[in-house]
Amino acid sequence: MRITDDRYTRDRQRFDLAMRMIHHEARTCTIRTWTGLSDDRIRKLYRSYVASHGSAVKRHRGKSPMQTAFFLRNAETRRQSSALAGLFAILGLLHEAAAEAEPSGTLAALRRGELFCRTYETYAEFYRSQRISFEHASRLLSLLRRRAELRAGRCPACQAFMVVDALRTTHALCTWCESDARAQAPGAAPRVGPPVRRAG
Repeated sequence: MRITDDRYTRDRQRFDLAMRMIHHEARTCTIRTWTGLSDDRIRKLYRSYVASHGSAVKRHRGKSPMQTAFFLRNAETRRQSSALAGLFAILGLLHEAAAEAEPSGTLAALRRGELFCRTYETYAEFYRSQRISFEHASRLLSLLRRRAELRAGRCPACQAFMVVDALRTTHALCTWCESDARAQAPGAAPRVGPPVRRAG
């Protein structure tokens, strides 16, 4: 009886997590990776519980985003990437280096998936005009865990938490300190308005 109960609990968590990710417009491959459900099961969930109710939730086809440069493309995206990475760090998602090697669909993997969803939802509350989609957030977490192309770091000037290009040989500044440095450069126009406070 205990085995049956555990299996029911896990299956229910898999379906609940899949539905949560569907509403965040995650691709089928991303949902499969986190939940362990088959592609056919995920599509049936969408058709039965989302599309049939006239929801505006979109289903994106094709491969998930893979470009690392996306997270460093401009100042605002860098700020939001750093904010999201900071939430990952606070909630312990960056301390599980071997997490991706664990089979999907296990209770531990499902709990991490739920925590990841909660983290992204918190980020979306902070940034109403978010630059980072759910799919990109999943990619960012994967990159930060591996620390091969991106890693978590600190601004050498103000110690603010930030996302750092792991292949860069010089120490990068956060976007706020970069803005200050440009404003203080010879010939630069003086800053207008009060100084901006940074989150440490």
